[in-house]
Amino acid sequence: MSKLPQWVGRLGTGLTRLAHRLESQQADMLGPDGEGDDAARGPGPSEDHPHGGHPSGGTPGAGAGAGAGADDGAGAARGGEGPEGAKSTEGAGGAAGEGAGARPEPPSVPAPPAYAPAVSARPDPVDAVPWGVRVAAEAGWRLLVLGGTVWVLMKVISSVQLVVLSFTVALLITALLEPTVTRLRRRGVPRGLATAITFISGFVIMGLVVWFVVWQVMENVDEVSGEVQAGIDDLRRWLLHSPFHVTEKQINHVAKSLREAIGANTEQITSAGLEGVTVVVEVMTGILLSMFCTLFLLYDGQKIWNWSLKLVPAPARAGVAGAGPRAWATLTAYVRGTVIVALIDAIFIGVGLFFLDVPMAVPLAVFIFLFAFIPLVGAVVSGALAVVVALVTQGVFTGAMVVVVVLAVQQIEGHVLQPFILGRAVRVHPLAVVLSVAAGSLIGGIGGAVVAVPLVAVANTVVGYLRAYSQETALRAVPGPHGATASATAPVPPPVVPPGPPPGEGGG
Repeated sequence: MSKLPQWVGRLGTGLTRLAHRLESQQADMLGPDGEGDDAARGPGPSEDHPHGGHPSGGTPGAGAGAGAGADDGAGAARGGEGPEGAKSTEGAGGAAGEGAGARPEPPSVPAPPAYAPAVSARPDPVDAVPWGVRVAAEAGWRLLVLGGTVWVLMKVISSVQLVVLSFTVALLITALLEPTVTRLRRRGVPRGLATAITFISGFVIMGLVVWFVVWQVMENVDEVSGEVQAGIDDLRRWLLHSPFHVTEKQINHVAKSLREAIGANTEQITSAGLEGVTVVVEVMTGILLSMFCTLFLLYDGQKIWNWSLKLVPAPARAGVAGAGPRAWATLTAYVRGTVIVALIDAIFIGVGLFFLDVPMAVPLAVFIFLFAFIPLVGAVVSGALAVVVALVTQGVFTGAMVVVVVLAVQQIEGHVLQPFILGRAVRVHPLAVVLSVAAGSLIGGIGGAVVAVPLVAVANTVVGYLRAYSQETALRAVPGPHGATASATAPVPPPVVPPGPPPGEGGG
């Protein structure tokens, strides 16, 4: 048992040396400033070991006890070095206990220096785009959607062009004949009988007009062809004696070239004839389809309109229901006014042609009546046709007089008849007329040019009414004022257009 205190003393000395080594290593890691001593010492009792327990599981007095034992052993072995040796041994034991429990931690990341620039957060991409670019983008994609919708609609119309034109022509004819059905029903005629009388009489009159034109052309074609040949001979003689120095050989060469061109293009002429037969079949099909649609629009127009309203979404149904009668009134006024204006043009120009002794005055007057349904362009074409016939058959003076007659009648029509008969309800700007006629002719040929302007007039009426209706609805949604200012700020209703009954309504 005498050797046990010596062994304990040696153990305490070794632990003291180990503690000194760990302290020197920590000092080397932290640098000369000595920062971070608290981190190198390890957690105290209040952090990792709140109860003061030793990391190895013992009590905090274990190290002190070991130190005390080592002091006793060392004092006994060395002859009693005194209380100073005991204190040093006790301190060594305590340091050994702390060194055994401490664990070195890696150094922390240093804070950025004070002179480092502040980095701001990236802005929202939406806020980074300029306002003008955002507005242009919003308008651009909406225009693309509208353009795509119009393109698809045009493709669909081109695929069923015959059906669309036939139904549109049926609408125009119904607008012309529906007032007659209304008058007959007011006089007590049943709906079916009134529809039958109006339908049969209307199409019989239109058929007689077409037959009369064809008959007059066939009756006068020989006379006109002879006069045209005489006019060509006169033109040839004038060219021979004109200051242009045209020779007989050059005129014969031109005539020979025309004959050769006709002979070389015989196949094309034959195919054009076959296409003409196809066109005739399509025209007959379109006429029959228009007659069928007109009959049912006259008889069941109100039911068809009510069924169409059910396809409109409920929030927009009230506005569309109000725009429909106004659109029908505009279409009826346009068709009636155009018929009256065209009839006046045909009568006055036909009378002028008759007194100037122009051949086929009556057929030319009928052509003027039919072409009057194509605004602006139709008057120019029919007037030019009358001038050419007069120039070829009667000479330059008669042609000049026909020009004067046509221009005078058209000026009276544009400045007096149309404003008085059509009124402001169907007035469309001339630029809109020209563009609509051009677009209609590109889409549907002559039929498209005929129906383009009335469709634009109807669209103008519908858009104007819906705009006024939306403004009135918005004003009604706002709470009205009270007191004396109520009358001054009350919403003003939109201008009222006298609505006409939808097709086939007929007073009941």
